[in-house]
Amino acid sequence: MIALNRSRQLLIVFLLFLPALAAAQDKSFINPSHASGDGLPFSGAVMVEDTLYLSGMLGLVNGEVPATPEEEARLIMEQFKATLAEADMTMDDLVSVTIYCSDVSHYAAFNSVYRTYFTGNYPARAFIGSGALLFDARFEMQGIAVK
Repeated sequence: MIALNRSRQLLIVFLLFLPALAAAQDKSFINPSHASGDGLPFSGAVMVEDTLYLSGMLGLVNGEVPATPEEEARLIMEQFKATLAEADMTMDDLVSVTIYCSDVSHYAAFNSVYRTYFTGNYPARAFIGSGALLFDARFEMQGIAVK
């Protein structure tokens, strides 16, 4: 086997790790929160290249759960829509959505609102019965979108 000189070895190592370095630098945040601050311990969304990872969102009004599951679902969908817009994306850019629900009897109510926010094919989705959610919310939704 031919021995490579030191500079060639370093070049090969650099080229192998270049994609990882580029991806690490190509990251932006929507509604960011930083470990050095005293805000919530998560960011609203993180964009890596063409993929947006949306944190779990609740549909609250001034910290309170709305009277109906439909209104709560609408508030969550509006938050998702606004967050996607900040990344120059739409609801149709979602590729995966997970909904956590404290009581799966709200499945139909959630779906009646959810289906009105899309114009193309729906993203892959899970609707998970979760038990109690923060602030006694009925729903929490998180997702992934791709430009």
